[in-house]
Amino acid sequence: MDERVMKKCVGKPVPEWDLAHRLPINRSVGPVIQDFGSIFGINAVFMDVIEPSFLEKQWFVTGVALAFVFIGIGPYIYWLTNIRYPDAADILGDIFAVCVSLGFAFIVWKLGRGLFFGLRYRPIRFHREERKLYAMRTRRFFAKPGEGDVIWEAPWTEDSIFCLHHEDTSFGTIFHIRHYAVDDNGNVTRAFSIGREWTGTRQVEMALAQWNYWRAYMNDGPNGLPKPMLFHTQRETLRESFLFSMYSFGMRAPVVVRLLMMPLILVFTVMRTMANATCRDPVWPEAIERISTIDSRDPYAEPRPGTPVGWGDTALAQQRGEYPNALKTRIDSWSGEPDARMHAAAWLDSPTTHAAR
Repeated sequence: MDERVMKKCVGKPVPEWDLAHRLPINRSVGPVIQDFGSIFGINAVFMDVIEPSFLEKQWFVTGVALAFVFIGIGPYIYWLTNIRYPDAADILGDIFAVCVSLGFAFIVWKLGRGLFFGLRYRPIRFHREERKLYAMRTRRFFAKPGEGDVIWEAPWTEDSIFCLHHEDTSFGTIFHIRHYAVDDNGNVTRAFSIGREWTGTRQVEMALAQWNYWRAYMNDGPNGLPKPMLFHTQRETLRESFLFSMYSFGMRAPVVVRLLMMPLILVFTVMRTMANATCRDPVWPEAIERISTIDSRDPYAEPRPGTPVGWGDTALAQQRGEYPNALKTRIDSWSGEPDARMHAAAWLDSPTTHAAR
């Protein structure tokens, strides 16, 4: 989900559904700890996590490109009504032509900012020592020395509002983990999402396992955590852009579906590559860099030399048996429903009753 859509909730109370499905930091919300492809890197000090639009960038970029092309519909209508068929010209037609072009230009301006000439990726840093999340937001074009790009902070405390948010879309119901910052009246001032999106209620168990992964890291450290599904690359290649585009139609989509979608996959690949070429890597403020120094002997620092990074290298390493596939850990002290899927279904109905450790 493009997070600019979230601005519709600013100035309003946190949605009731979200408040009813808050994610606690002091207890587990399911029997399983597992990552599902949300991590750039991890060490004893901090963990850098993706945000949802990172995986779906190609969709938005292609939409913006189409909207840019459609700006030309207005001049084309003007040409038809004033030059090709001058008898059809009238003021209403000219106004309609202008409105069409302005409408698509607004879409390009609204959604294109940040996708082009912005940041290639926007990590969310889970900082254990500071007990905070630092969310990279937007590119700062005229930064002072050491200022870096725009960062939002979220304290890792029981008062912070983390929740499972849901949206009903034309593609079905989607879920993602969201943080809300509110003012003294309980109205939202800021909101951002963490990790990836989850499609349909059957994937809620995955979202809860993912929250358990981040919660366990912040509270207990990286020791004992299962290997992430993969480490996302911060140096995206053409191959990675292609794999992002292909997997956006489903990680396990049949070969026939992928062949049918190949023209669109190739268009997505080109558009994602073009957007990345106009952007730059994020720059952390000097103050955050200073508190994020990693010990060279840190045994938990990943990815390290020899660790596969990105979709392609990780898949090949798994085929060779050099990287685990879908590792997860069960919580020994879990006292709720042992079946993760059944627990997730019950949690959706009554989250406060079923979230226990």
